[in-house]
Amino acid sequence: MERITITGVPEHFNLPWRRLVESQPFKDQELLVEWVDEPRGSGAMNQAIRDGSTDIALVLTESFVKDSIGGNPGKIVGYHVVSPLVWGVHISAKATQRPLSEVRNVPFLVSRMGSGSHLMAHLLAKREGWTMEDLEFQVVGNLDGARREFRSSLSKLFLWEKYTTQPLVSKGECRRIGEIPTPWPCFAIVASGQALQQHPDKLRLICDRLYVENRRIMEEGDTSVLEIHQRYAISLEDVREWFAQTKWAVGPQVDASSLVQTMRTLLELGLVDQTVPVETLVDTRFVTLT
Repeated sequence: MERITITGVPEHFNLPWRRLVESQPFKDQELLVEWVDEPRGSGAMNQAIRDGSTDIALVLTESFVKDSIGGNPGKIVGYHVVSPLVWGVHISAKATQRPLSEVRNVPFLVSRMGSGSHLMAHLLAKREGWTMEDLEFQVVGNLDGARREFRSSLSKLFLWEKYTTQPLVSKGECRRIGEIPTPWPCFAIVASGQALQQHPDKLRLICDRLYVENRRIMEEGDTSVLEIHQRYAISLEDVREWFAQTKWAVGPQVDASSLVQTMRTLLELGLVDQTVPVETLVDTRFVTLT
């Protein structure tokens, strides 16, 4: 029995993958799929792809593109979520209450350097007109690390997906003082170089089944909303709002212009020193560039 490992954040976006793993649809073909939670986010998953400790990871698009330009041998084999990710901008509930427009020159809490929370902090700073050279970052590992920092009254900003943090906002652990959406599809399916070399047929089988599950979840509507509410402890009202603005991929098409835009933005922010041909970011055996 062969085994393919899939790694992702323990969040509602990955319900289709959790369903797929729980159903073990390839068992009669001597293939098991195994899920691994990675609460530290995309930076940690990029490392897992680099060192081959996972076969597939569900990585924020901008984070993998940056890491790929930096030498990550993995490749995008499809998109998972094609709608933008809406990041909430959070600050400790104990910090001085003021609007985002009046907050500047305070540290950003990030899960790790090169993570989505790190890269989006630059995009937020650009939008707000803050001086890039003055940005300060404090690595906290994951959402729990940020929660520990929020026990202080110091002003520190933390960017994380807004519906994941909504229960913390509701409980008064932190305040959301702004939002910023990604200007590109948010989650890519990334395969390690080792898996692409050794198991291409199995990866294709898994991706094709994932697209079926993605379509099913969108078609089920309220049934999916209720399942997400129960699994991830997000209020029904918030799940309905999030579900209405979320679109999962249902096929291997990848918009080349979205990857070009991602690279150009990273270059403009000084987070990469070059752009590369889109074809080097993806494995064209799996992806149809449009």
